[in-house]
Amino acid sequence: MMKNIQIEVKWAIIFSLMGLLWIWMEKLVGLHSQYIDKHPIYTNLIAIPAIAIYVFALLDKRKHFFAGKMNFQQGFSTGMIITLIVALLSPLSQVMSTVVITPEYFPNVIEYVVKKNLMTRAQAESYFSLNNYIIQSLIGALVMGTITSAVVALVVRSKKRANA
Repeated sequence: MMKNIQIEVKWAIIFSLMGLLWIWMEKLVGLHSQYIDKHPIYTNLIAIPAIAIYVFALLDKRKHFFAGKMNFQQGFSTGMIITLIVALLSPLSQVMSTVVITPEYFPNVIEYVVKKNLMTRAQAESYFSLNNYIIQSLIGALVMGTITSAVVALVVRSKKRANA
């Protein structure tokens, strides 16, 4: 069984490491401090490497496991296995991000939204918390991973009919 999902495990780990690197780069360029007002815009650019990783993962699976032929269902299943592993890793990734890499993010974003009257302090402290972000990252990984898996599976499937 483990041999069958070895490629998915590898790419899920790569995906999670990319996410941590992204958070570190956001911190380095000031999106968690002096440019926190720009964070909601630029953080969405993570979709580019995220989708690319799914494309590389499905191409890897197609080439090395399915002998160059992969139908939509095989591609979608591969993407969903990656998604489930990423979702399982997301609480640890969230702790690494907000406790180890950028512990100043929550205090900074809370101060920013309160100062701009976007939320009350109580709302901000509830929303920008480790527990809430763990829940959001878990749900986000499952939702976005499912959508990405479906779209990428359509793109990378073989044009020739693959065995089901």
